[in-house]
Amino acid sequence: MINIDSSVLQDVERGFSLPPKPELLTQLQHSLEQPEPELHDIAELISQDVATSAAVLKVINSPCYGLARSITDIRQAVMFLGLDSIATLVTGFLLKQAYSQHQCCIKLERFWDTATEVADMAVLIGKKIKSRVPTENLHMLGLFHDAGIPALAVQYPDYINVLEQANSDHSRSLVAYEETAYRTNHAVIGYYLASAWNLPKDTCQLILRHHDHHFFNSCQDETLRMTMATLKMAENFVHLQRRFSPSQDWQYFEASALAVLDLENDDYLDIKDDVEEYFIDKQL
Repeated sequence: MINIDSSVLQDVERGFSLPPKPELLTQLQHSLEQPEPELHDIAELISQDVATSAAVLKVINSPCYGLARSITDIRQAVMFLGLDSIATLVTGFLLKQAYSQHQCCIKLERFWDTATEVADMAVLIGKKIKSRVPTENLHMLGLFHDAGIPALAVQYPDYINVLEQANSDHSRSLVAYEETAYRTNHAVIGYYLASAWNLPKDTCQLILRHHDHHFFNSCQDETLRMTMATLKMAENFVHLQRRFSPSQDWQYFEASALAVLDLENDDYLDIKDDVEEYFIDKQL
């Protein structure tokens, strides 16, 4: 594990106005920490927030979940998917609502669309390979892994220029451009935000290291390795669909990711076909 020096976190806290953890999430996490969480009470808590309830139901009924019938009520959703999955969906929606477009120099709708696609692809891959990693963990990481980007875009009006530089010149990574411009990067900021929102420690560590090309050489935890491999493959699939080229990181992660997930090239191409079908269905 990488342990961020406390002074770095203090600098982040002083320099950034990161969105505070919403009260609904605090209450939800408190309820889930009880020895025997009450499903009815948790469903009732979520139902009181109309926007969150609607957003959760929209995700559940999306093609990615492939349910045989529509879920129309949060109580049904809690019973059908379980508390962990519901908590992940609520957390994701609240994160999207945490940033305001008028304060941000990038298009948040486009950013969250991409993050949602990465989360959906991570779930799709996890189901396809029958991963031992819970789908809610894959979804949360997919949605949260780049959460430091909008924080930087709110903090720095010129951040859009850094993004454009990184997208046009792949000789350096985005985090390298960010370090040069701001002496921090979106992985560190995302780690701090995820920690402040009390996300699982493993998820926080993966957010911190999701651009670390040496991750697979230094991490021996098989669950973390599988989760990271799934994330990097999901990122690459989305990049291929949206920009018609591999993601910048894929060349560094490809061999290790395929090995960790025990995928031959034919297996990879089979999953790729499912990904393409997902995007075709999404356009219909």
